[in-house]
Amino acid sequence: MRQTARSRFAALTGVVVVGAIALTACSSSSSSESTSSEATAAASSAPASSAAASADASAPATECTTPTPVKLQLQWFTQAQFAGYYAAKDKGFYTDQCLDVTILEGGVDIVPQTVLAQGGADFAIAWVPKALASREQGALITNVAQVFQKSGTLQVSWADSGIKTPGDFKGKKVGNWGFGNEFEVFAAISKAGLDPASDVELVQQQFDMQGLLKKEIDAAEAMTYNEYAQLLETKNPDTGELYKPEDFNVISYEDEGVGMLQDAIWASQERLSDAAYQDMTQKFVTASLEGWIYCRDNAEECAQIVTDNGSKLGASHQLWMMNEINKLIWPSPAGVGVMDPAKWDQTVTISLTTKNLEGSTVITKEPDAESYTDTYAVEANKVLTADGLNTTGDAFAPISVTLNEGGN
Repeated sequence: MRQTARSRFAALTGVVVVGAIALTACSSSSSSESTSSEATAAASSAPASSAAASADASAPATECTTPTPVKLQLQWFTQAQFAGYYAAKDKGFYTDQCLDVTILEGGVDIVPQTVLAQGGADFAIAWVPKALASREQGALITNVAQVFQKSGTLQVSWADSGIKTPGDFKGKKVGNWGFGNEFEVFAAISKAGLDPASDVELVQQQFDMQGLLKKEIDAAEAMTYNEYAQLLETKNPDTGELYKPEDFNVISYEDEGVGMLQDAIWASQERLSDAAYQDMTQKFVTASLEGWIYCRDNAEECAQIVTDNGSKLGASHQLWMMNEINKLIWPSPAGVGVMDPAKWDQTVTISLTTKNLEGSTVITKEPDAESYTDTYAVEANKVLTADGLNTTGDAFAPISVTLNEGGN
């Protein structure tokens, strides 16, 4: 692995993606006719990036003397949602690229894309609609790798609640977290023909499932990889056993057609005009995607890596999360981190048309061409494929995870 990695480092050392080429994008809904293959072809034709990253593997390896310091801002606390980055650091994938990566935890009061835009980090992990809203407000950031291919947002209710579709939200107390996590909830309500201001009682929800468990709300927002697991690792006081999936109704916003793209790697748009930052971005994306491939194939180990890095979540909860995160990434038919234009268009359309209680939308105009680029992810896939790695996960199969009480 280390010898192959050194060859890869040598191949990437000279990567220079010239301004407009580096920001080759398919980023507005007008690009819906673009395909992943077209994006790949466009990126492949970029003379500087392709020539450098496709350098002869027999070229002498460039030794790393002084690793480049890099700061990555997460959008939440240390957990398996970010396992690929921790794995890339733990397994030496960043070191192979001559990067010294510091991972910064997130939290309720931290907006990762703002930290990035203000220079507090070199890269950030953020949901696409939140980042697009920040872009419209002036944050010059660019999506350089769309890691999650699907939305993991759910709305969960009790099995006897009668809530099986968003149309059943009428007259109910529907929880959401706010902080930009509520966009899919509003989209589902609107798509069902309901008025969020009059037909539904929207309730600010804590980042847990206590409101539902105490029956203070009728339907709670949850992520497949976290809050839903919290329910299934809670003891049912009536039976003395853990709750089971059949005790709840689950609405998947992905299945309802209102899923919006979530975790992506964002870079500074302004700094992407600089050759050194372009080089850093290519190396960071390549190593990060290798980390996600590793976690796809080594879920148990990656769950432990995250725990060893300070996560407070229990072992079974952490493994559940790792497994569910893998489901959101794999398969990636066009290659890990490469944008699905249809998913982008869906996210943009919902962001433009879905109104909140005040009648505002997430964004008011089409994102510009610098909103995302596939250049770095496409190049990373080429390098990782040449190293013998499967970058599409076409044969991916999730593991079976048994939750214990409290996630222990």
